[in-house]
Amino acid sequence: MRWALVKVCVAVTTMVVVAFAVPLGLVIKEMARDRAFSNAEREAAAIAPALSITTDRDELDRVVASAGSDAGIAVHIPAADREPAVEIGKRRAAPEDIAMTRRLGRASTTEVAGGSTLLQPIAISSGEIAVVEVYVPEAEVSNGVGTAWAVLAAVGVALIIGSVAVADRLGIRMVQPAQRLVESAHELGEGKLGSRVPEEGPTELRLAAVAFNAMADQVVQLLANERELAADLSHRLRTPLTVLRLNTASLGDGPAAEQTRAAVEQLEREVDTIIRTARDAKPQTAAIGVGAGCDAAEVVRERMDFWSALAEDEGRKVRVAGVDRPVRIPVARADLAAALDALLGNVFRHTAEGTAFAVDVHNGEDAVIVLVSDAGPGIVDPEAAMARGRGSGNDGSTGLGLDIVRRLAESTGGDVRIGSSVLGGTEVRIWIQLDGRAPVRRGHRGTVRRRRRGAGVS
Repeated sequence: MRWALVKVCVAVTTMVVVAFAVPLGLVIKEMARDRAFSNAEREAAAIAPALSITTDRDELDRVVASAGSDAGIAVHIPAADREPAVEIGKRRAAPEDIAMTRRLGRASTTEVAGGSTLLQPIAISSGEIAVVEVYVPEAEVSNGVGTAWAVLAAVGVALIIGSVAVADRLGIRMVQPAQRLVESAHELGEGKLGSRVPEEGPTELRLAAVAFNAMADQVVQLLANERELAADLSHRLRTPLTVLRLNTASLGDGPAAEQTRAAVEQLEREVDTIIRTARDAKPQTAAIGVGAGCDAAEVVRERMDFWSALAEDEGRKVRVAGVDRPVRIPVARADLAAALDALLGNVFRHTAEGTAFAVDVHNGEDAVIVLVSDAGPGIVDPEAAMARGRGSGNDGSTGLGLDIVRRLAESTGGDVRIGSSVLGGTEVRIWIQLDGRAPVRRGHRGTVRRRRRGAGVS
């Protein structure tokens, strides 16, 4: 916008300068010519009184010398009675032009080598017409014209430069508010909810700034309301959880009772995390600093120990691989555990009892892949499942489980892919980048190496 305004001002100013400077230059040229010939007429008029009195050569020589340069004035007196024709000074005009002036009886100009001549007819005492010829050099005709044109050109250039400066300042007044609006929009999109736009500049941009600030305030208010709603709903879960925890005390001892109590405690921790996250307005999966993260192998072993008891009750065969060595990933322990629980919960929820499933961990130089696969009927439309994982939810599924997994992978620069497993059912591949670079292409294994498979859990 700024440069477009400058270009328009340069074009308009140039047109104005040309429209006024060119005619003015021509007028100056014509004025210089008129001035030169006016001087020539005065020199010719100075000789007229002498010619009306005498035609003596000596007298006329003195008059011509006193009137101006004798090299530029010539007098042509025709022969009369017994007096011969008299020629004083250097003749430059053609005899025909002199004769024409004498016959017409009025002044005329004619072009000669190096300039022009003024032919002025004057009546003498004998009744004949003498012609005074005044030479006007070309340099005298154009005297001062070049300087005047240079001044006009300088004024035109100065006007153009001034218009560029003024247009640039006007452009800045228009562009800067627009740039601040764009920057604030980017900041708001990045989650900086306190970003606002100064309400200044042209009227239209001020109105846009007012609308943007009102929108930002509305967004902040809506997010605050949603956080309060999430916190309130989560807080309501505490009462039934308390009752459930008290009831677990009467279950006695045994693996099932211990697992139930552990599940209730974990559920209470998750509810507390949701309440704190909603109150603090922080994302559930935060960026992981240097040295942070968790051991994926340890988390997988821990969660499989939890789910294997339920799998044994339902007669499911379970296999775990790649967890015999530490596998460090830049993901919080609670986030990885939540993602695994979401995927394994889907296996138990959407496959029949007795359906086998497996969890594999593949470690590489730049990425770690966690595979959760089952021998169930599979997913007919993986793309629709991933769409549910982005919050749309249908067919009785909220899609929150896949959304948790997707956000975990994308927080490291990785991604999630749903495909067919070697067991014949569904395979969910979680690609976790180790260096935080851009996501790799789906299905490309890169430098990932398969760990030696550990003993299965049945």
